[in-house]
Amino acid sequence: MTKDVIALTPKMPDINTLLAGLFAGGPDLGVNSLAEGAVVQLCAPNGRPLVSVEAPQFIQVPGEAQRLLGAEVTTPDGPYWWTEARASTAVEEGERLAGSFAGRLAAVLGGTVWPPEAAHTDVVALTSDDVTANPAPATASPAVDVLTDKAAVVIQDRPVVAMTSWLADALRAATADDRALQIVTPAHTRLTLPTRTALQGHPNRWVVQDPDCGYYDGLSGAELRWQDGHFTPVKTAEGTARLAEAFKPAPGASDPSGERQLLLSFQTTHPADEQLQLGGALEAAWRALTGTPPAGWSTAEPIALPWSPRQLTELARARAQKNAPTWLTTVGTPNRPAIATTRITHTSAGIEEHITLALGYATDENPPVDAIATLAETLATTHGLTSMLTTLRTARRDLTVPPRFEMPPVPLSFTLGAEAVHEIGLTRAKHPPVGLRPSRLGPTARPALHYTLGDGTDPTSWTTLQQLTQHLKAMPGSAGPPR
Repeated sequence: MTKDVIALTPKMPDINTLLAGLFAGGPDLGVNSLAEGAVVQLCAPNGRPLVSVEAPQFIQVPGEAQRLLGAEVTTPDGPYWWTEARASTAVEEGERLAGSFAGRLAAVLGGTVWPPEAAHTDVVALTSDDVTANPAPATASPAVDVLTDKAAVVIQDRPVVAMTSWLADALRAATADDRALQIVTPAHTRLTLPTRTALQGHPNRWVVQDPDCGYYDGLSGAELRWQDGHFTPVKTAEGTARLAEAFKPAPGASDPSGERQLLLSFQTTHPADEQLQLGGALEAAWRALTGTPPAGWSTAEPIALPWSPRQLTELARARAQKNAPTWLTTVGTPNRPAIATTRITHTSAGIEEHITLALGYATDENPPVDAIATLAETLATTHGLTSMLTTLRTARRDLTVPPRFEMPPVPLSFTLGAEAVHEIGLTRAKHPPVGLRPSRLGPTARPALHYTLGDGTDPTSWTTLQQLTQHLKAMPGSAGPPR
């Protein structure tokens, strides 16, 4: 497995310190830069990349190292610099070179290295024959370990695979080249919500290597094999995908921990106005459900920047001028697990925010289900809510995704914004054929409607939601649940 090694230092690594780290393999190795200097590579004499180093990130959000690397990780007091080195799988010495690079940064600047056993400051002599005998491979994203016509394969060995800038670049490149992004991990690895979101679309995959059953898809459970340049499902005699034993839930383990997740998926639409400030709907939801605003935001993980609706609006406006959407991740404080992804687009309807917010609760914590209706009214009357679906599920409090079967979410409520109600027609929208009696939110003349679907324990609520959606979509131009 590829080893990523991270230096967590209280001081910013300057160019001299970075060079001192990069000379861990001696002065005969070369140094190249990619992505306009955002990535620096230590290369063998033949040009083969040995270690790729991402530009240091200034982490100003508490708890990020522990969220992504494990609770036992120690960091400098206050904000710190995160410098990540990725070792090549093609060269045996790559991992030790990455460890020496990170160890030298920590020795000069203070701080720590993750994983701690990787840190050292030795000069690493290159002995692999292919370092000098074989030509350098074709240029690709530094995150990609195997590149074929069908797939870009990334090998990761860390407790949590986050949607880092490395992976985001690899995903963009794979999509542009009509390849699948396939991330290979050991069985102990989990995913963050942003990474799961990125991988759940075909043909991308999370490939889990299990010692007992080989490879399987960590999201669907399908057994996999390497064939024709990519991982593909193993078929049964009937032609269906075979489910891996490691993915199946243990007998009687439908609710092994009692931990739960409250999930909100909602969309807002705003007029494209110069005075518009985005992020207000997400902050309102965060405050209503946790009592505090979000802690930080960023375009990739780890989350580096303190929460700032003004700054994220400036970023979205700059990207809109290039006809590009904006994709963001937001996190909360360590004591209340919460994470959100936001996709901001400029459409004919205006500026749209597509938000998924997840909050985690322990066995002895009660999700604030009673606050949903009040929040729905706030979003509908103040933040341009188009629609919102709220669900509850049995899953990990820390909001990470394990490579095993998890119970699907169960609907709690659905809210239809005032504009969508107007398009459908108030009379039709407030009289669905399934016995629901929605609550009116906002002005009497132009209300939003809030439908209570259940208490989050009865899976038949999905049938109720489906019937409601079909009723609402029966009229041309009507809106259903957020996609």
